[in-house]
Amino acid sequence: MANSVADDGRMAAYRVTWETKPALRAIYQDYYRHILAASRSGKVLEIGGGSGHLRDYHADAVLTDIQPAPWVDAAADAQALPFADETFDTIVMLDVLHHIEHPPRFFREAARILKPGGRLVMLDPAITPVSNIIFRLTHPEPVNMRGDAFADGEPDPARDPYDANQAVPTLIFGRAAGRGRFDGENPTLTIKRVSRLSLFAYPLSGGFRPWSLIPVFLVRPVLKLENLLLPLIGWALAFRMLVVVERQ
Repeated sequence: MANSVADDGRMAAYRVTWETKPALRAIYQDYYRHILAASRSGKVLEIGGGSGHLRDYHADAVLTDIQPAPWVDAAADAQALPFADETFDTIVMLDVLHHIEHPPRFFREAARILKPGGRLVMLDPAITPVSNIIFRLTHPEPVNMRGDAFADGEPDPARDPYDANQAVPTLIFGRAAGRGRFDGENPTLTIKRVSRLSLFAYPLSGGFRPWSLIPVFLVRPVLKLENLLLPLIGWALAFRMLVVVERQ
């Protein structure tokens, strides 16, 4: 089994940011609403639980992260999960897939621990014409549209768990070629839904950085406006994608 990685203080720092930014909490509350609405009833596992916020919306969820923390139930690599076959009805992940070193290894693990009919629900960056520019100019994580999103192999225990390529979810699920390859490599998993989310509120919030350009009282009206505009301009402006995969 791949080893967990010692906590270096970054996860605790993110938790402090969460607690001091009400606009960020309001935006992520909407993210979790979308994630849980797509989930199956029953036993829920969160991978990459980070600073532990899913419990605010699903008290019984099992939380894991590659780094240990007091609010995490198990410290484990997503590419080698410490759970028996067919344990969970839903696996949820928020901003995690683009950090995984070898996505194919993770998808095999997800298929193994999901019950038949269970779901993998992922919300991750979407690379669109506008988000691509903003991510490249303002976000510390790289966007490499030529990266190999299907790279497979043994996990590197020395790898920084925060290493990332924000293009990975789009390369796998946002393009026909990627979806076709996913289908071919994962015969027990079926892509049920790929949709775009998040136009203005998230980038204006600054994410987990200390600044924000949107006050909390404007978050809900802006999100309502986004829901109206997403069918029209989501392809060009969206910053997030929601992916729902179901085990046969």
